[in-house]
Amino acid sequence: MSEGFTQAKPLAKKMTTLYKLSKEQLSKQYHYDFGLRALKSVLVMAGQLKREYADLPEDIVLMRALRDMNMPKFVFEDVPLFSMLINDLFPGIKAERVGYESLNGHIVDIMVEEHNKHSDDDLFFKQVDKIVQLYETMGTRHTTMIVGPTGAGKSVIISTLAKALKREENGAPTIIHTINPKMITNHELYGVLDPDSRDWTDGLLSKIFKDINQDLLPNKPERRWICYDGDVDAVWVENMNSVMDDNKILTLANGDRIRLQRHCKMIFEVFDLQYASPATISRCGMVYVDPKNLGYAPYYERWVIQKQMKYGEVMAESFRELYTKYVFQSIERIFEGNAGNDELVDPLKFISPRTNLNCVIQLCDMIDSIMPEPDQNNPPPEEIEQLEKFYIFCLIWSLGGALVESDREIFSDFIRNLSGLVLPPASLYDEFFNIKKPSTFQRWDDLVPAYTPPANKKFS
Repeated sequence: MSEGFTQAKPLAKKMTTLYKLSKEQLSKQYHYDFGLRALKSVLVMAGQLKREYADLPEDIVLMRALRDMNMPKFVFEDVPLFSMLINDLFPGIKAERVGYESLNGHIVDIMVEEHNKHSDDDLFFKQVDKIVQLYETMGTRHTTMIVGPTGAGKSVIISTLAKALKREENGAPTIIHTINPKMITNHELYGVLDPDSRDWTDGLLSKIFKDINQDLLPNKPERRWICYDGDVDAVWVENMNSVMDDNKILTLANGDRIRLQRHCKMIFEVFDLQYASPATISRCGMVYVDPKNLGYAPYYERWVIQKQMKYGEVMAESFRELYTKYVFQSIERIFEGNAGNDELVDPLKFISPRTNLNCVIQLCDMIDSIMPEPDQNNPPPEEIEQLEKFYIFCLIWSLGGALVESDREIFSDFIRNLSGLVLPPASLYDEFFNIKKPSTFQRWDDLVPAYTPPANKKFS
């Protein structure tokens, strides 16, 4: 090891054994890489920790580096297995995470200011830790991929870290240039050389890349990030391999060679890496944002805070009570087949794939679109008794809106039994709730005026 470790041989054996066992026993994910580049990034971090904490034993330093460089990329199910593996190889050793007290404090402050802090403290501090993991990964790699499904919180993590770094002592502002590389052709992305006139036209990425790699102005430090928000595939990303490895050079078709400067970083915000090559994956630091760590409750809590600011505490408390009564049990019935009373049945089927967060977002959006604006002369309903049937109507067309025809009646009966209210005997999908006439359901048929054929007109 080139980082000054005296116990290099036994520690190297433990390190390679851990990577071998991880490759064999952990689940197979597109973004996992246990090759030489992954080893090198761990060695870089281990060297930084050894120099910073010179009095710590070397096995603790390496264990901490192995854990902190690998944990960010694991999916929810692999975290406990990797923890067991590393504890078996380093028995009796407990390595605390690096503090970053100042950065953690700024992250929490920003999350609170932007109403992203929710009531589950354990869950919240896992999200804070995920932001710190991104910071650590970007400290050892100049290219980082943040992988995870839509709604997992990737964009919030990036923007929160950028704002928190600005608040650090002597913190520099962070400028983020966001590109969707799949929205344009390769020529429009990298540039094109006219074969006849030999004139060069810069592409979107090459122009931004040249601009951010200009030297910084004296006494004006700043960070510059390029965020690639789109699918990663070999069609466009293979040209970036020379930037992502240690060369840090982008070579364009006209012969220009642009070096990535120390104040610049590249971030990929991507759903998955199914179409990325192993060469690309191995060059990047990985942070996986698992939606299971976040769930849908924080989104709903933030939405209720917005309703409280707009309509008042009474309506917000009503929405909290209705959420407790309906949403969790409805999602359990739809996705897990939990019909209540410990009875498990078949989950309900969707016409197109949906997640629980998709359904909750649609519920909130539907309530927003129908709820009248605040009006002192004609205030909207606020009490739970006034809102419950309206809430049921929105549940039916949000959580149950994309269900297949055969499962709609099952969900309608489930909501009817869950409510305990007197509801129309027909399917709730056949009923429309008029928010301007509280406690009133109308059949959709009654909203459609009867067709009266025009008199004395020919139809052919």
